[in-house]
Amino acid sequence: MTEDRQSRVSRRRYLQLAGGAAATAALAGCSGDSDEINTETPADTGGDGGGNDTGNDTGSSDGEDNQDGGEFAVTITQGQMDSGLDPHDHRETTTDIITMQMYEGALDRNREGQVIEGLAENYEQAEPDRVRLTLREGVTFHNGDELTPADVAFSINRIVNPDVGNLASPQSDQLAGITDAQPVEGENAVDVVSDGVNPMAVGLLASYGDIMQQSWVESNDNSYINSHANGTGPFQLSNYTQDESVEYTKYEGYWREPAAVDALTITSASESSTRVNQLVSGETDIVVNVPPQEVSRINGNDNTSVEAVPSTRVIYNGMRYDVEPFSNRDFRRAMNLAIDLDTIVAEVLADFSDPTGQPTLEGFVGYNPDIDPYPYDVEQAEQLVEESGFAGATLELHTPVGRYLKDLEIAQAVVGYINELSNVEAEVTQRDFGDLAAQLTTGNIEDMPDWYLIGWGNETFDASQTLIPLLSTDGALSSWSNEEFDSLLDEAGQTADADQREQLLREANQLAHDEAPWIFLNRQYSVYGASSRIDWQPRRDESIKAYEIAQP
Repeated sequence: MTEDRQSRVSRRRYLQLAGGAAATAALAGCSGDSDEINTETPADTGGDGGGNDTGNDTGSSDGEDNQDGGEFAVTITQGQMDSGLDPHDHRETTTDIITMQMYEGALDRNREGQVIEGLAENYEQAEPDRVRLTLREGVTFHNGDELTPADVAFSINRIVNPDVGNLASPQSDQLAGITDAQPVEGENAVDVVSDGVNPMAVGLLASYGDIMQQSWVESNDNSYINSHANGTGPFQLSNYTQDESVEYTKYEGYWREPAAVDALTITSASESSTRVNQLVSGETDIVVNVPPQEVSRINGNDNTSVEAVPSTRVIYNGMRYDVEPFSNRDFRRAMNLAIDLDTIVAEVLADFSDPTGQPTLEGFVGYNPDIDPYPYDVEQAEQLVEESGFAGATLELHTPVGRYLKDLEIAQAVVGYINELSNVEAEVTQRDFGDLAAQLTTGNIEDMPDWYLIGWGNETFDASQTLIPLLSTDGALSSWSNEEFDSLLDEAGQTADADQREQLLREANQLAHDEAPWIFLNRQYSVYGASSRIDWQPRRDESIKAYEIAQP
């Protein structure tokens, strides 16, 4: 069955189940809805970020002003706010969505994930280690200054070189292999240089590397850059209230046609029920992470509907290889065998998800079609625990609440299954997302919890951009180290032969499956609620680009 066909079937199944009691049922002993149990306020890195239950009048959706030719104002409500407005100083999708309205890259991707031109009107592989970007003429920043090759080179170097721009960017591995960017003398162009052959350079530049104005960055401190903005994107910042809301107006000097949306507000509400209440009451136009039990309420309202798409995000349980009992391969494999993943997908996520058995998703370069998810086998799991020497282990699973679709419920289900083993005990610890993310992104494995639930989105549709940051020894968020695995990734990164590279990445995925550095969980579906007053379709890469919003 093709991926598109699977997506349609899963979506229909989700909508059917969500209308009745089955949609809210979780596993016996592991049930619970985060709207009712959560007593914390999930946050994004750098602030409390959640709990904003107040709607914003900017997004009032009676539509009367719009029909009379007035201002077209749109509001988007996320689960968390941003960790600051510096597009190079974060790792979260929630912050990405806020900054991508104002900043953009030299290259971009269309809705199907294909590389397209952005601020560069042309790109070419000038040499095996060099990509040349020819820039558009007449592009301006929001302060009116014209974009230059020096700005583009500076922005890329600010990410890959900690000595540039007063920032050690946490995104450096997202431009893996790229070492330098240089303006081309006498041309409106930039050469992006890699350390040897880099088959991913163009793909990485299409997903990462927002362009900032060099003089603006160098004239301001980090605090100012994180609370102000000066990009080339379709919207410019009009008001920023940290942890509460970001307000924008369309940029009339945009190099493409100005946006259809005149005024944009992005705000947050950590509780899904609050977000849905705001949507159906007309206070907001797009809400994220709609849980199954809320679908019928949204679709039953005349002015709202559910929009959904399989995403590029995997949800997994990381296990630190350097601490017991997760240092033991048999124990890690036992944890995978202890989980009835099919039931979690069916009952907790109402079939609106796909089980995984490797870090890479179907349709990505390097996906291994010969790998199946781990089977549910309690007897084998208990036997491997005994063989590992860690019978009687007590585990603590750290999970965010409200960041991912049914994240708490998934964590509770995992722990419930492990507690069904006769020789392991486990419990869930609810965590502020910002605090958990901060621990995972320091680059020091000792800062990480021993065991945690997290999600990872990969905009490049290439296995390397999951395998390198999350599982290689030097990966920015890695909980694992394996010499054979690192060797496969190194070889894949140095070959320009597409077939050979594909095979190496498939072998890396097989090794990851066999060694079980994670409990492999599910591919997340992005489930949105949307107002009928806007014309908008979700993207697989989880981007919400207000430039793509129009009036019906």
